[in-house]
Amino acid sequence: MEGVIFGNKIIDAVFIAWFLAQSWKVIDFYIKEKKINLKKFIETGGMPSSHSSTVVSLMVAVAKVDPNGVKSINFAICFVLALVVMYDAAGVRHAAGKQANVINKIIKDIKEQRGIKIIEENLKELLGHTPVEVFFGATLGAITSIIVFM
Repeated sequence: MEGVIFGNKIIDAVFIAWFLAQSWKVIDFYIKEKKINLKKFIETGGMPSSHSSTVVSLMVAVAKVDPNGVKSINFAICFVLALVVMYDAAGVRHAAGKQANVINKIIKDIKEQRGIKIIEENLKELLGHTPVEVFFGATLGAITSIIVFM
């Protein structure tokens, strides 16, 4: 099982899934805003979820490589990891992003009403993902590993 990029086909599949998800964000931003923003390549949040893409790619790759497939302990570990990561992306980090939005509005109101400067810059609001972004990231990861292991 020799990979082309890292010498390990599983890691290659995971890297390609991550790379495709992050590249998609750059292209999507360009289509919507007509500007190139390479920061999108390393930012969290947005469509599709590269976290989901990465862990699902790992899960599918392990299922393809392990002789016991989806019945293996390795697959079970990857499956649980994928569930935790995707739940975190769509739940905890998404909620934290919403909280950051509210805090930014409160700070803006305080600044405008009282002229008090609390923080230098706004908190990052795009931390997590919607369930749709997680779903598309997971789908991208699965398809990537299936293609890599053809």
